[in-house]
Amino acid sequence: MSDSSIPQKVGFVSLGCPKALVDSERILTKLKLDGYDVVPSYNDADVVVVNTCGFIDSAKQESMDAIGEAMRENGKVIVTGCMGKGVDAEAIKAANPGVLSVSGPADYDQVMDAVHEFIPPTPQDHNPLVDLVPPQGVKLTPTHYAYLKISEGCNHRCTFCIIPDMRGDLVSRPLTDVVSEAKNLVAGGAQELLVISQDTSAYGIDMKFKLDLAEGLETRMQDLAVALGELGVWVRMHYVYPYPHVDKMIPLMAEGKILPYLDIPFQHASPRILKLMKRPAHSEKVLGRIKKWREICPDLTIRSTFIVGFPGETEEDFQMLLDFLEEAQLDRVGCFKYSPVDGAQANDLPEHIDEEVQQQRWERFMQTQQRISAERLQRKIGRTLEVLIDDVDEEGAIGRTYADAPEIDGVVYLNEEFKVTIGERVMVTIENADEYDLWGSVVR
Repeated sequence: MSDSSIPQKVGFVSLGCPKALVDSERILTKLKLDGYDVVPSYNDADVVVVNTCGFIDSAKQESMDAIGEAMRENGKVIVTGCMGKGVDAEAIKAANPGVLSVSGPADYDQVMDAVHEFIPPTPQDHNPLVDLVPPQGVKLTPTHYAYLKISEGCNHRCTFCIIPDMRGDLVSRPLTDVVSEAKNLVAGGAQELLVISQDTSAYGIDMKFKLDLAEGLETRMQDLAVALGELGVWVRMHYVYPYPHVDKMIPLMAEGKILPYLDIPFQHASPRILKLMKRPAHSEKVLGRIKKWREICPDLTIRSTFIVGFPGETEEDFQMLLDFLEEAQLDRVGCFKYSPVDGAQANDLPEHIDEEVQQQRWERFMQTQQRISAERLQRKIGRTLEVLIDDVDEEGAIGRTYADAPEIDGVVYLNEEFKVTIGERVMVTIENADEYDLWGSVVR
C-alpha cells in the first residue's frame, strides 16, 4: 500500500453512560465506513475525538481532564457529547482554545464533518476497513451483549437533571429500525440485548404509538418487547419509568419472553421530596404494584436508584425512604448523594443539606440495602439458574444470571475445572452468596 493510500488514524475517548456509549459506537462505525483507522494511543492518532459526559459535576470534570490530556498528548482534538452545548461548550473552548470542533450529543454529522475537514479520508478503490465493518456496526461492548438504544431525549423535567437541555425532548426510533438493529446484533453473536433510553416506558409517545406496518406492531414498549422476545436471546429493560402500562410487561416476563428484570429509577419515597424533584409521588401505589408484579412473576428482579440529601430532605423524609426499602425489598439498588449540576432547577431550592449529613444518610441507606440484598441472594442458594459467561481465565469463569446487568449488578463466580466459553449460556447450581455476588458450579 502506498503512502497516499494509508488510512488516516483517529484516536477515540468515550465517557459516560450506556446512551453515550451507543453514540460512540455510531461515530466509530461511521469512521470505519469512511475508511479511517481507529487507534488506541494519542501518539499514533492524526486527530482525537472525545465523547464527553455532563450529567453531574464530577463527570464534567472527568471530561475536562480527558480533553486536556488529549490536547497535551496530541493537540488535534474534536469534542462531542453532553458537554458540547451551551455554557459547557464555552467552558471547553475557554480552557482549550486550540480545540478543533465542539458539538452536542448524538450530533454524528458534525463530528464527521470535523474529521473530514482536518484529516480528509484517503480515497481507495478497495478499502478492506470498509469491507470488514460488520452489519451491526462497530461495538465497544463484548460480542455477546450489546446496548440497543430505542430513543433520544426525555420529556420529563426533573429538577435535579439537565438531560433534556443536553439531549432535547423525546424522539423515538421507528420500531422497524430498532428490530432490524436487534436482529443484526443477534446475528453478530449477541446473547443479550440491553434496551436503553432516557425513558424506555415513553417509547412511541411522540409518534402517538404509530402502527409499524412492517412489523405489524405499534410503536410502544410492550410491542417492542414482544418483537425482541422472538429473537431467542436475553432481553433486559433499563430506565423504565413506572407508568401504568408497565404492568403489561410483567406477563411477558412470566412467560419467558423477556428477562424478569426491571430497572426503575424511583429516586425517593417521600411524597414531599418526590414533588420537589418533580417525580411521580405515589410510593404507596408503587408498593402495591410491586407486590402484584411479584405475584404474577415471582422471579422478578427490580433494580432502582435513589438520591439522598436532596435539598429540603428532613430526617422524617429520609426515614420514609428507609421504610420503603424495608417494605419494597428491592434486589439491586444504587444510591447517590445529591450533587448540584449547573442549570438544574434544584440549585434554587432552599435548605441544601450539609455534606456530612448527606454522607451519614448515604451510609445508613447502604447498610440497610446491603442487608436486604444479602438476604435476597441467600434465597438463591440451592437453585439452578442460567448464567451467561462474561470472562474466563486460569482461575475460573465469571458470569451473570438474569438478575444481573453488566457493570452495575453482581456476578456469579465459577471456580472449578470445566470448559466454558465467553458468551455461552450454562446452567449453574448456586452454592454461596454475599451482599452482591453468587458462587456456583456448572450442572453437567
